[in-house]
Amino acid sequence: MATMKARPAVAGSADLQELAKRHLWMHFTRLGAFDRAEVPIIVRGEGPYVWDDHGNRYLDGLAGLFCVNAGHGREELAEAAAAQIRELDFYITWSFAHPRAIELAARIASLTPGDLNRVFFTSGGSEAVESAIKLARNYYRLTGRGAKHKLIAREIAYHGTSLGALSVTGITSLRAPFEPHAPGGCHVPNTDSYRWPEDRDPLWAADQIEERILFEHPDTVAAVVLEPVQNAGGCIPPQEGYFQRVREICDRHDVLLISDEVICSWGRLGHWFGSQRYGYQPDIITTAKALTSANIPMGAMIASDRLAEPFLEDKAMFAHGFTFAGHPVAAAVAMANLDIFEREDLNGHVLRKEGEFRAMLESLRDIPIVGDVRGAGFFQAVELVKDRDTKEGFNDEESEELLRGFLSGELYRRGLICRADDRGDPVVQLSPTLVCDTQQFEEIESVLRPVLTQASNRMRG
Repeated sequence: MATMKARPAVAGSADLQELAKRHLWMHFTRLGAFDRAEVPIIVRGEGPYVWDDHGNRYLDGLAGLFCVNAGHGREELAEAAAAQIRELDFYITWSFAHPRAIELAARIASLTPGDLNRVFFTSGGSEAVESAIKLARNYYRLTGRGAKHKLIAREIAYHGTSLGALSVTGITSLRAPFEPHAPGGCHVPNTDSYRWPEDRDPLWAADQIEERILFEHPDTVAAVVLEPVQNAGGCIPPQEGYFQRVREICDRHDVLLISDEVICSWGRLGHWFGSQRYGYQPDIITTAKALTSANIPMGAMIASDRLAEPFLEDKAMFAHGFTFAGHPVAAAVAMANLDIFEREDLNGHVLRKEGEFRAMLESLRDIPIVGDVRGAGFFQAVELVKDRDTKEGFNDEESEELLRGFLSGELYRRGLICRADDRGDPVVQLSPTLVCDTQQFEEIESVLRPVLTQASNRMRG
């Protein structure tokens, strides 16, 4: 007979540290880094702030992970979850439906651009992207074009970690440990124009998509997968007209356009969906994260009526799904979250305040290490360089020292949570809750300015 282990009685911070190091396998984390250091343990959140187990307050400049858009500690979301559990704690959406999933699907469809009226729920972003990939391939198979299976995405772009989503993720360090990938992923240059030649056509990156489609042959390409503003590499926006050109290319070659908006939807760019900000019509949108302001996991793939049509005939079925997709508690929380967005006009708030947020970051350009400032809405990044005049970047060893040896720890020590990242060139990424205002922008600057100044002196010295 197996011996039952006693459940540990957690008394305080020291106990949590010990248990975290012994049992909690943190994601995307160098676990060895905590041999001699404490695990940051966040215990409470309210508005734009969180607190650790020592009582220290931090400005959550990353909104959890681009997802707590309505701010932390919303009582109405907790109440919506509790009420739903009392009414119906769980039921599936496999050949069944329940009121909250129906209501939420209809509400999402009312907010999407064009004819994106079919909402397929998932538990998160990777699942949403995985679902979009499978739908694209299944759609072409059902319509007699089964050879169309390849997927074109951008270099350095992140689209998730499940094997299908990883095939379109363009970050070598995330792909290499899990070879071989699901077949069909192809990559093209992204829209980061910081180091482009001055005479390059602004729509060069869009045209690279067409070149890759022609190279692979249009009869083999199912979809192009793009974020409105690319996350990895540091909030990389499109050139004016980029998505309109991509839409033309996709239409010309009968290729679907998948807009991966796991981050860029629900107000992050000041609109319900990032595709609305840039004025293009996708065939599929993937979303997650802030649909519930991260109070409970939920995602969705939103498809056009045209893509749903083959699955409405006879015995056809999209043979794909997840146990917890469309969970009634998650759907109830999402409905309450959207109520907050509408009541407080969070999308409008982002549009009204993004200029002030951006101006604060632009003011940091007098620090020698600051090379570029870019992004949109409440989704901004500062790229760090060794030489601003030549735009020379840091090598791997220097980047390691800059980001992990100094910046990440010092920013946190001073009370700011943000992302110091080098998936691409080193950047500091900021994606605060959408309730942030002038006070929080000033707090961000009060930390960033001295820390970046110190970092600049360290790397130049």
